[in-house]
Amino acid sequence: MAIIGGTGALGYGLALRWTRAGVPVVIGSRDAGRAREAAERVGATEGLENGEAARRAEVVVLTVPFRSQSETLTNLRDHLREGQLLVDCTVPLAAAVSGRATRTIGVWQGSAAQQALEMVPDGVRVAAAFHTVSAATLGDADHPLDEDILICGDRKADKRVVADLVTKIDGLRPVDAGRLEQARIVESLTALMIGMNARYKTHAGVRVTGLPAELWPPS
Repeated sequence: MAIIGGTGALGYGLALRWTRAGVPVVIGSRDAGRAREAAERVGATEGLENGEAARRAEVVVLTVPFRSQSETLTNLRDHLREGQLLVDCTVPLAAAVSGRATRTIGVWQGSAAQQALEMVPDGVRVAAAFHTVSAATLGDADHPLDEDILICGDRKADKRVVADLVTKIDGLRPVDAGRLEQARIVESLTALMIGMNARYKTHAGVRVTGLPAELWPPS
């Protein structure tokens, strides 16, 4: 698995948690040197420039800010290939255009994840996840987690792949949140949580109640 933007707060936190769970992780960055440094800190498999990191993985997790999403995916077009799964974690926060992080901005395609789907090469599938978990708590390996990760995607098999990765991190529960078009709703929860956490000075997450014990029955 490759984490693109893995030197940022969210990418670094995911890399730390997955690496400690024994998941092979390649950290990608625009700067290969920074990627190597981050990989050494978390014990990841390797740190590489974004394109080379994406080329080596079957699952590519995109954790860059919204302002960098389009440029990053444009630069990855020659590195992504048919059969790969891109997990988009991007949120169109207004902070990308000098607005408030507690607001989202409209995306013509409907969501950042749907924009990603339009930009990746044919045959690359897209799912969306990890929008509401705090990067700060992920990056603190001693901080216990107890929250849900809402997963959106058009193929159940893809969502199951993401769900398996979610369950590798102690305290996270994967929840099927529907088709990729539902990502516009899930992405907006990030802005809601940022405002709520600022008011209460915490790093709260999302927990859905009343769900059955078996969320991912065998196909």
